[in-house]
Amino acid sequence: MQRRHLLHAALGWPALTASAAGVAALAGCASAARPVPPTTAPADGPPPLPREFRGVWVATVANIDWPSRRGLPAEQQKAEIRQLLDTAVALQLNAVVLQVRTSGDALYASTLEPWSEYLTGVQGQSPGYDPLAVWLEESHARGLELHAWINPYRARQSGGRSAPAATHVSRAHPEWVRTYGDQLWIDPGEPEAAAHTLAVCRDLLSRYAVDGLHIDDYFYPYPVQDAAKQEVDFPDEPSWSRYVAQGGRLTRADWRRDNVDRLVEQLHALVRECRPTARLGISPFGLPRPDLRPAGIEGFSQYDKLYADVELWLARGWLDYLAPQLYWPRAQKPQAFETLLRSWQGLNAQQRHIWPGLFTSRAVTDAAGWAPEEIAAQIEICRLPPVSGGHLHFSMVPLAQNRRGLTQQLRQGVYAQPALPPATPWLSAPACGPVQLLRLRDGQLQLVTQDGAPARVFALWRRAVHRGEAGWRLVVLPPAGHVPSPEPGETLVACALNALNAEGPAATFVV
Repeated sequence: MQRRHLLHAALGWPALTASAAGVAALAGCASAARPVPPTTAPADGPPPLPREFRGVWVATVANIDWPSRRGLPAEQQKAEIRQLLDTAVALQLNAVVLQVRTSGDALYASTLEPWSEYLTGVQGQSPGYDPLAVWLEESHARGLELHAWINPYRARQSGGRSAPAATHVSRAHPEWVRTYGDQLWIDPGEPEAAAHTLAVCRDLLSRYAVDGLHIDDYFYPYPVQDAAKQEVDFPDEPSWSRYVAQGGRLTRADWRRDNVDRLVEQLHALVRECRPTARLGISPFGLPRPDLRPAGIEGFSQYDKLYADVELWLARGWLDYLAPQLYWPRAQKPQAFETLLRSWQGLNAQQRHIWPGLFTSRAVTDAAGWAPEEIAAQIEICRLPPVSGGHLHFSMVPLAQNRRGLTQQLRQGVYAQPALPPATPWLSAPACGPVQLLRLRDGQLQLVTQDGAPARVFALWRRAVHRGEAGWRLVVLPPAGHVPSPEPGETLVACALNALNAEGPAATFVV
């Protein structure tokens, strides 16, 4: 059965328990479950569903978050997956952004790139299972979204220890790769290298039912300096000279930006083609280009140094959500958190999601200006009008370890109530049909969909009117739909949410 679940998750087939057709497998036979008849919706029904993307990055490069070290046995790696996801559920997060391509490698079964060294310690060596398939299976079974995070240009990180596999880009196509500082980078000006990255993404999107494809702030690399403290230019002379020889008219800086622009545009089109319900997310450096910044904002220019024209991508709608890395405390005026958030929102002509990245890992250190309380305060700012609708934490380990009590503080405060990710109205997906409530042979209750798309999750409002409870309580149920601790006489209002978090018809039951 486990193998069957993994196959469904990997191939993007509907979950086995997402509809009424799956009830027989769960309950033993169809006759073991009987429907609870729906009733009239109450006049004082529940409020609108709360919406907030609550994401967390799981970094695999250098084993930052997972696996905890290279070479762990497969079963221990799987146990860590389940522990991290259980933490996410307990904290009432609703999305995980998993790094699956750190540097021309793969944390999933691929014929295009070698297994990552961060799994076994040896690049190209199989861990004995498919990590991404397990992450997907376990995430979706808990009602969590799983977004696949790739680095499009890095070919080797400075902490890499393993010799490159024969299939790694640095050996298979050394003409695409440049040494810069202590790392290797795929030259964005090499068209065949860009085509390879697009082929990797097509393969990933076609074979795995990910909820999103995600890239971070590494485009052209962050500048390094030589021994004289002078900035070293990226060594792309071969591709630049070829462009000029072919009649190219752009300046070198504009040509570099154009190389990145074209990859972003093509990635967006590829996501729409291969997996229409997946969202493309980009998490750039947090400061807008200098000429578009609010007064008083100062610092590094990704437009001039990383050749990332993020504002253009927003204006063209080449992404579904932007997660600018607002990695500074509120009191740091040259990079003021709220000012930067409002600035990015103001640049968002296509009304894409703006979900800032929070430097949660820094808040639990002794770094100047930081304290655990800073993260909750930044989340509260995100909830002020104009509401951002979400945020992401970098990264998972401090939350899993409850460093300085931060996880408990968030759970008892800003995450006291669950929330659903916002819908994405510019995309479309099959709708969920009406829900049905089944009473199983053991007396337990289960929500299923009668028709339409399978449920990604169920939203369940509960109220015990018979004992004087006036308010509604929200529970978000994974696709298996089991209702925890049903109480006789309790009123339930439920609906199913589809792959894009759009609500299906609500139904009311008294149990």
